[in-house]
Amino acid sequence: MTGKLGLDPALVARARELARRAGQPVVDLARSHTTVSVERAVLRLAGVSGADPDGIPWVNRLVDAVVGDVGLGHGVAVPVFDALAREGISDVTLLAQKAAAGSVRFDQPTGRAATAARRAARKSVAAGVRQIDRRRAERDRLVKRYGDPKQRPWIYLIVATGDIYEDIPQAQAAARAGADIIAVIRSTGQSLLDYVPEGATREGFAGTYATQENFRLMRAALDESSKELGRYVRLTNYASGLCMPEMATLAGLERLDMMLNDSMYGILFRDINPIRTFVDQRFSRQVHARAGIIINTGEDNYLTTADAVDEAHTVTVSQLLNEYFAHEAGLADPLLGLGHAFEINPDLPESFRLELAHALLARELFPDAPLKWMPPTKHMTGDVFRGNLLDGFFNLVGTMTGQGILLVGMMTEAVVTPWLSDRDIALQNVRYVLGAAGGLHEDFVPAPGGFIQQRAHRVLAEAVELLERIGEQSLLTAIAEGTFGIMKRPADRGKGLDGVAKHEGDYYNPATEILEGERA
Repeated sequence: MTGKLGLDPALVARARELARRAGQPVVDLARSHTTVSVERAVLRLAGVSGADPDGIPWVNRLVDAVVGDVGLGHGVAVPVFDALAREGISDVTLLAQKAAAGSVRFDQPTGRAATAARRAARKSVAAGVRQIDRRRAERDRLVKRYGDPKQRPWIYLIVATGDIYEDIPQAQAAARAGADIIAVIRSTGQSLLDYVPEGATREGFAGTYATQENFRLMRAALDESSKELGRYVRLTNYASGLCMPEMATLAGLERLDMMLNDSMYGILFRDINPIRTFVDQRFSRQVHARAGIIINTGEDNYLTTADAVDEAHTVTVSQLLNEYFAHEAGLADPLLGLGHAFEINPDLPESFRLELAHALLARELFPDAPLKWMPPTKHMTGDVFRGNLLDGFFNLVGTMTGQGILLVGMMTEAVVTPWLSDRDIALQNVRYVLGAAGGLHEDFVPAPGGFIQQRAHRVLAEAVELLERIGEQSLLTAIAEGTFGIMKRPADRGKGLDGVAKHEGDYYNPATEILEGERA
């Protein structure tokens, strides 16, 4: 038996092996399919940028033109770079403009033409990957220069005005008040857009549109804050929805530090087709691995629709699956911000002890991962005094169990979008708890055989039982039956399925070739 919970190492190893078995068929599926967003991400690495007068990105126009002529299953890189050679131009964005005007046709070349197109595509995409490498090295230099926050967990705070030019001063104020990570919440509904908007935006709904220019503006502002405060302030956004690969690529190009990137969130909560999601998430995680971006997974969301006690084991199962998918895509443990949440009904007897058990179980199952601990939302009632107390309990569990990333809870949850004053009070709560009990995880050891140990053992055993059942059917079947978050999502339905294609025999993706280990 190991750790504070006395977990059985053989059972933990069994859980990981079952997660691998459940996940491997999904990986095989992802390795044999592509999507329009994967192909658009390839072309973004090759330098396609901008949008037409209607706001439709040129990269969408180009992929649509290629698909219309030769289909998606070959990949777009070879037809695009073959067309560049035939047209005698070197600017891929110009080619997209000509394709949108109907003045370029695409073919799937063979022989020497195909070889030349592959070589040119790889050279161009490699330049984009090298830019991601430079941004990662830049982060390393800045962290070395300014330093990381002295305490753990890192304090993660949300900005969500809808206007990037309002987000920036709010984010800088939050950093001055103690936030280590600024998360720019994405505009409602953006996850269902099958394109990435262009430019700086000021009209988001309950959040700000995720665009390359908005990424650039906020990163530059937080670099100013890092210099001012003498600590590196990290930036988070979203690599989820129908444009997951493109978001990951843009994040790498603009030096974001974390991205929300869960393997099943879009399936369960946005009704995006499961195959589309798994193909997109594998590519996006390969990009994140190259960029050194910490992913934040979304298991906390399951507990907003399912009971946090009865379904605790589904969170553990999803964490194990997310870990497997991440490792397979090249992400190391220090980049795995696996999610879990403080969502047990506070009126339930011993709710705090149950929360401790669940949080400590996650910490001991994933000792090297910077776990992302999420505050109460489901049972916040609008009573701001009760809410502030619950957030204090949440902060206390976070420090008692050594979490890595602490999302700041708001006492006005379920009332309003937080005011700056709300954030100040919430940050005071965090600072008090971390200051008064920051090292409590060193002293906190549950009683052997006591309530907390027994609860953690039960959740782990139930997780293993569920993984065994998934192995007897399949992960796609389990998702279709509503196993996670009680959402039923069949593999042959959902948004974005028409943007998925099985690889043809001559499929070529230079980005995947580079990201899977060949020298860029």
